[in-house]
Amino acid sequence: MKKNVTRMLALVLAILMMMTALVACGSKDAAQSGDTAPAATSGSKLRFVTGGESGTYYGFGSVIAQHATNNAGINVVGLVGNGSQSNVQELQDGNAELAFCQSDVMAYAYDGTNLFAEIGKIDCFSTVAALYTEQVQIVTTDPTIETVADLAGKSVSIGAAGSGVYFNAMDVLGAYGLTEQDIKPTYQSFGDSADALKNGQIDAAFIVAGAPTTAVTDLATTKDVYLVSLDDEHVDALLASSPYYSKVTIPADVYGLDSDTITVAVAAVILARDDVSEDAIYALTKDIFDNAASLGESHAKYKEINTAFGASITSVPYHKGAAKYFAEQGFDVPTK
Repeated sequence: MKKNVTRMLALVLAILMMMTALVACGSKDAAQSGDTAPAATSGSKLRFVTGGESGTYYGFGSVIAQHATNNAGINVVGLVGNGSQSNVQELQDGNAELAFCQSDVMAYAYDGTNLFAEIGKIDCFSTVAALYTEQVQIVTTDPTIETVADLAGKSVSIGAAGSGVYFNAMDVLGAYGLTEQDIKPTYQSFGDSADALKNGQIDAAFIVAGAPTTAVTDLATTKDVYLVSLDDEHVDALLASSPYYSKVTIPADVYGLDSDTITVAVAAVILARDDVSEDAIYALTKDIFDNAASLGESHAKYKEINTAFGASITSVPYHKGAAKYFAEQGFDVPTK
């Protein structure tokens, strides 16, 4: 009798362990199997992890969530997030169905490189859409720093250690033949970088965010601010090695500068777990893009949304629901 009870307990424990494995984000087979129902149907609540409460991810994500809930027949709730890397891990852990993420960071996760080299490959999510660009801004108060090459030997903030900004900085420096050892690096947030520039503690800072960026505009109220441009040759080299970037121009009037700034940008992308239903993601994608033109007053980032850019991601395949919408608009996007 005692042996039978022990065997039954072991069997129950084994079943529970199998069930846990099936719902894990990393279990692609479970998510795609016809024997397992989708974890999130069109009637389920979709948790959308965004960014900090003072950031664009949270503000825009909350507006997207509310509009979709009110108009698209799905229930989306915006959640505070801790940035791109953390957001991908929230998807993996099953704490969210949707997430904002930089296009470079999602590629790192999908390929298991850079930020995810030690964590390991995470590939149980898909692209919903690219929404707007986040420019790599090299900010300085020193007018003699005119090119990336001029950063050699200078004190430069390159973002928090291991952050997405850090890897963006390494990519740009690398395109010019520079390494971390060729500068005097500091590892600071946007706000701390701006304070350090204001106080003359550093010579330049990498800031990756949609322009205008509050940290830069605030700095410009007390100091003369300059942005460092990238030249076409080095931009082309960077795009060839890192296709998640795009070439962009920051107009002079954004910060009241004398000329436009040429740089590169990553995209702010919405991701979805693969096990979210096709109908739900189709409804979300359609709601965002069909209504963007009329929602500019709700959030300024709606003005930057266009279908061609939304369908432009190549590093991570699209969710089938998003692919269905883009196909209706004449864009063929890759899917798993």
